[in-house]
Amino acid sequence: MSHDHGHTANRNRLSIAIAIVATVLVVEVVGAWLSGSLSLLADAGHMLSDLAGLIIALLATIVAARPATDRQTFGFRRAEVFGALINGLILVVVAVSVTVGAIGRLVGGETEVHSVPMLIVASIGLVANFGALLLLRPAAGHSINMRGAYLEVLGDLIGSATVIVAAVVILTTGFMPADAIASLLIAVLIVPRAFTLLRDVVRVLSEAAPADTDVAQIRDHILGTAGVVAVHDVHVWAITSGAPVFTAHVVCEPEVFRSGRTGVLLDELSGCLAKHFDVEHSTFQLEPAEHAAHEDEFHR
Repeated sequence: MSHDHGHTANRNRLSIAIAIVATVLVVEVVGAWLSGSLSLLADAGHMLSDLAGLIIALLATIVAARPATDRQTFGFRRAEVFGALINGLILVVVAVSVTVGAIGRLVGGETEVHSVPMLIVASIGLVANFGALLLLRPAAGHSINMRGAYLEVLGDLIGSATVIVAAVVILTTGFMPADAIASLLIAVLIVPRAFTLLRDVVRVLSEAAPADTDVAQIRDHILGTAGVVAVHDVHVWAITSGAPVFTAHVVCEPEVFRSGRTGVLLDELSGCLAKHFDVEHSTFQLEPAEHAAHEDEFHR
């Protein structure tokens, strides 16, 4: 399968998954209203966030293909970060609202929940999410973006299963607090993902080095390249998750400049970063030793 055909297939899979999740979201909201189930409403809130995540994943496959411009010199991939920020805030609001509602029900006494419509709607959600999971699974192993979408739907499936268990407990024992307890479990499932999303957003927007990037190791690789004497002004940041950018000033032996090996050295350095650290965009400023000494004096 060609690169373009792979992107088209991923878009088609995401579009179908979005349609499935959006339909189930509407069904769960209606089901929560009819049954009085807080856990169904919590799962619907979880699905709202996951729907936003799937839409972001779809947009990412489209936006990533757009060329850079004189205004957007790195392209438009950072739009994914702002989408993730919105998604993370939605998750926080859902988790807090569900937790407050569930504690209110547990403390305030039993609230009647109609378990049959609750069970039917949750079962529909389980089947639909399982179908979407199978749809996304083939591409999850080949694309970070698609793997994220796959995990979004997996979270929905777990949420639906939790509601089913609560509905069965209510149906068989009449234990109404099972609905509020299931709501708390769904809120617990939401919190780690909200934290991870917001942490990654802060890391990207603050231009911190990506968590999986070892700057010291990169520096050692550069210093180990033939002709390199020193390296300074090293900067690593990310345009979006999975798109690191690297810049550095590299002090070279005089022979590199005399023999005209600067182009070869640049190829070696950029190839090293691409191969060992998955850094596709790297910029190096090659300097003779005397220039580096002059630069040090300038910065004092």
